[in-house]
Amino acid sequence: MFQKYQKDGLTWYGFSLFDSCPELRHGVFNRQGGVSGPEGRDLCLAFTDDDPLENVRINLRRAEAALGLPPAAFVRQTHSARVTVVWPGDHYHPQTPAEVRQDYDALVAPEAGVSLLIKVADCQAVIIYDPRTRVLGLIHSGWRGSVQNIIGATVAEMTNFGARPADLLAAVAPSLGPCCAEFINYREELPESFQEFMVAPNHFDFWAISRRQLADSGLRSENVEVAGVCTCCDPEFFSYRRGDLWARFGVLAAVMNGR
Repeated sequence: MFQKYQKDGLTWYGFSLFDSCPELRHGVFNRQGGVSGPEGRDLCLAFTDDDPLENVRINLRRAEAALGLPPAAFVRQTHSARVTVVWPGDHYHPQTPAEVRQDYDALVAPEAGVSLLIKVADCQAVIIYDPRTRVLGLIHSGWRGSVQNIIGATVAEMTNFGARPADLLAAVAPSLGPCCAEFINYREELPESFQEFMVAPNHFDFWAISRRQLADSGLRSENVEVAGVCTCCDPEFFSYRRGDLWARFGVLAAVMNGR
C-alpha cells in the first residue's frame, strides 16, 4: 500500500512493503512544500540556472528534516546504467552545482547511516533494500534506463556486498503510467522484447517492465510493490510529459536511509 504522510507543509508517501524495516526511513515527495516555482511553493531539489541556489538548499533541508535524515547523497543523472557506491563520509551531498558528481543513475549504500536521493519527473525512482544486510539502493530509471536494465545492474552491485536477490524488497515510485507512456518511435527506441508490454497502440507499461527486470534479477514477486500512480495524470507530481514547464527544474524525490 502506498501511504500518505504530512509534516511542516510537506507531503510524502511511503510503501507498506517496508513496514517490517523500522531501521529504514524512506519517502517519495510530491511537488508541494518548497520555495521554488512560479508561485514559490514547489519543492524543487535540482540545481538549475532558473532557480536561486538558496531555494534549492532550503528545499533539500526541508525534505531531509521531514524524514529526520542527514544530508542526502545525490549525483547528476544522465539516463545511463552506471551505479556508484556511497559510503559514510563520502562527499556526495553537494551544496553547489559544481560539486555534483557526474553521470550516475543509481546509488548503492552498503553501510547504514547514508541518505540517498534520486530526482525524477516521470522517470521511475526504484527503491531496493535488503533487510538482512541492510544494503540499500536507489535507482533513477527512465525509458533509457529500462532499455539498459539499470535495475539489473543495481541488484548485481548490491550482491557484491552480501545481498541475496531473493531477500531484497523493491518499490517503484509514482512515474509515467501505461496510460501516458506513448512512444511513437518505439521501433527505433525500444528493444523488440519490450513489445509484449505494449498495452495500446504505441503505449507501453514500464511498471510491468520493471517488475520483469526485478524478477529476472532474482527478486520474488511478493517482495515488489508498485505505487501505480501516473505522474502525467496526477498534478500533485512533476511531469515533463504533461507539459509542466517547471518540471524542467523541479523533481519528485525518493529519499532513503538505513540506520
